[in-house]
Amino acid sequence: MTEFWVASGHHLTRLDASGRMQVTDALLLAWLARPELLPPPEACAAERALHARLLDTPRAEVAPEAVAALADPDARENWGFLLSLRDALLAAGTVEGGYLDLVRRGVRLPVVFLNQLVQLVLRNALDGCQDVATLRAAEMLFRPQKGHVRDGALILADEELVAELDAEMRASPLAAMLKGGVEQLDILGAGNGWTYWSRSDAHSMALNFGGDQAARAGLAAAMTAFLRHLLGFDLRIEALTSIEGVDFRWFIGLDEVGTRIGNALWRGETPETPPIGLFRLDLAPGVPVRPALAGQPVWLILGMGADSVVRMKPQNLIAGLPLPGGGPGH
Repeated sequence: MTEFWVASGHHLTRLDASGRMQVTDALLLAWLARPELLPPPEACAAERALHARLLDTPRAEVAPEAVAALADPDARENWGFLLSLRDALLAAGTVEGGYLDLVRRGVRLPVVFLNQLVQLVLRNALDGCQDVATLRAAEMLFRPQKGHVRDGALILADEELVAELDAEMRASPLAAMLKGGVEQLDILGAGNGWTYWSRSDAHSMALNFGGDQAARAGLAAAMTAFLRHLLGFDLRIEALTSIEGVDFRWFIGLDEVGTRIGNALWRGETPETPPIGLFRLDLAPGVPVRPALAGQPVWLILGMGADSVVRMKPQNLIAGLPLPGGGPGH
């Protein structure tokens, strides 16, 4: 089996009988090594002691007073978030169960922690996948993408990588030009797909989201695998190319811009910006839904910010489905 996304920590987990990831000490120790939690040289004694204690016993109970005793307010916040995340996963028993619990309760966590969880869940859901278009598109769910137009098509590249290339350009324009910059990033295609496996953790391949149907189909497949794995029921998601004739009775914005676009379309208005992606989600017969929406599709809308960045919020897929007792929607 070809490996990918080693940085997700999937190899540090164990699967239970249902195929879900158990929370191991190895996984918790990897999170304790994150830069947000490593005590800096100037850290207070309480912070160093807390970190050392959890390195020795990753599941140790931590009283709120122990976090309140940290001198640095940023450290208090980071440790509070990490412990909320850890405790939710341990209480649920699996990574997937903990993620669902956090989303359904609306627990506020930094984007970096949520993205780490989404990547880990996706890595498990897509285990054994050999379609690199699906894997590259799946990165959109946990890594923001910077868009630019090339040859009339929307190209998406990893935002963090683009920022690094832009910084190189400002620091040394000649060297950056020789390396090619963002314009010279490899775009995933039939001729170079085999290289994805060795570079998946570098996130260095761009995606022709506007001009390659395989890219949008890949995102549909990734979202399908994500939901099937988490929710345990069957569904189908397909990418569409037009909003003509669509009845937006129930939609889910895949990002903040997509939500605004959907609200405008639902009201019969013209949105300020067009969507960059539209998907149809059909739940399998027998999946319980709100009675008024039985047999109706759910429309998934993806937008792009004014800064040309796509910031997906996969938690919306969980919270926005028209399931009995679910959250609000249209």
